[in-house]
Amino acid sequence: MEALYWTLIIIMFVIGFAGLIYPIIPSVLFIVGGFLLYGAFFGFEEFGYQFWLIEGVFVAVLFAADYVANLMGVKRVGGSKAAIWGSTIGLLIGPFIIPIAGIIIGPFIGAVLAELLVHKKDFNEAVKVGLGSLVGFISGVFAKTIIQLVMIGYFLYTVL
Repeated sequence: MEALYWTLIIIMFVIGFAGLIYPIIPSVLFIVGGFLLYGAFFGFEEFGYQFWLIEGVFVAVLFAADYVANLMGVKRVGGSKAAIWGSTIGLLIGPFIIPIAGIIIGPFIGAVLAELLVHKKDFNEAVKVGLGSLVGFISGVFAKTIIQLVMIGYFLYTVL
């Protein structure tokens, strides 16, 4: 039975990492869900206030990483709030329209369209903002991957 419990916990973590590719999946909820499953199956005794405090900080950093990376990528190249929104919408819709490639193409197209339609920027300027959005997104995914790995590493350090 213990193997089944660990399998379910690992599945939660894997789904959490899938959320890096499909942002509609709330990664952090699945990571924390894995912690809660462990507690339900094996007991919460190993999780002291320090564990929850540290993991809570990581959760806050995960949320901030997404926003800050996208904001920095777009603002660095002169993009607007509309480009940030366009990038976010493209990020959510892209993977469903164009599986796998949509995760990269979606934010780019969203930011470009937002700059073209809302701020009437010329095409070259809009593409530059789209590329900034893409760099911000990739930076955010990289940061979130590291943070999630640290969260799971700390969890394993605590329980094993």
